[in-house]
Amino acid sequence: MEEISGYEVAQLQTPTQAQLAGSFDGIERANVDIQVATAHQYPRNIARCLNNSIAIATMDRETAQTCGYALPRAGKPIMGPSVHLAKIIAQQFGNLRAEAKVVGVTDTQVISRGIAWDLENNYAVAFEVRRSIVGKYGRFSDDMITVTGNAANAIAYRNAVFAVVPKAITDKVYGAAQRLITGDLSDEEELIKRRMKAIRYFNDQYGITEEEVVKLCGKHTVNQIQADEIALLLGIQQSLKDGDTTVEEVMAPIRNSKEAKSNKLNDIAKNAGKRGKKEAAAQPKTQTEAQTAQSADNAENTIVDTETGEVKTAPAPAEGMDAPNPQI
Repeated sequence: MEEISGYEVAQLQTPTQAQLAGSFDGIERANVDIQVATAHQYPRNIARCLNNSIAIATMDRETAQTCGYALPRAGKPIMGPSVHLAKIIAQQFGNLRAEAKVVGVTDTQVISRGIAWDLENNYAVAFEVRRSIVGKYGRFSDDMITVTGNAANAIAYRNAVFAVVPKAITDKVYGAAQRLITGDLSDEEELIKRRMKAIRYFNDQYGITEEEVVKLCGKHTVNQIQADEIALLLGIQQSLKDGDTTVEEVMAPIRNSKEAKSNKLNDIAKNAGKRGKKEAAAQPKTQTEAQTAQSADNAENTIVDTETGEVKTAPAPAEGMDAPNPQI
């Protein structure tokens, strides 16, 4: 103990790591206990949760479109509710604690863990998501690894929340959002308009042709694209915006198919044939062709005397006058 101007200063010992962990543990435990007690005191209202979630998800077409996703898997696209819908439902469900964070980065993967905990029912779920950080040019840059980690967090969060929230609620909200974005397509003109708008968007933004869009929908002609296929295209569009997938991943099953490779080879051969014809037409004439052409020119410039049978060279016509008729 030391005495400084009437004050006593105690020399305290630096806390150990175990003591610090115990202290933080105690604080966290107290926070959780308070949240659980609050959840029991104010239980959730399922009907209100459902109605509020639908009202937010269908507030406008743009919001409704963000509530779904579509990703290619095993050559076929799969559709489902997105992380944006998970956030809406988690907020309105209440008494729910959810988070996602990157827990590891290896040489080839980023690992994210999402956790959702229903405080009212004391039910918790954790999901781990792994995303590759290696591309055709090698390992991603630090910025791209961060972007990939954020995408993995979104997927882990979505999976955890939808594992806790009853599927009946998720399906009703998701269905309402899908009905809003497709609209009433019983009118043929409106269906054609929405179809062409979707096709133009993929062509302008991602360079995907009309034929590829048709194959992406699993159809053979444009006219087979109906309301369900338009919803699928909108889901793929949202997944591309969110970074859940890339154009290469979406189009790989189509562009790498045997049919696509065969068509590409045919196009290459056709273009090569056209170039060969143009080059041949542009080349100078051979000696034989030149002699033949010269002979034809000489034949045109000769005349035969009908009385004597003598072959003569036709005189050149005077400028501004027609050549004389040898028969006159």
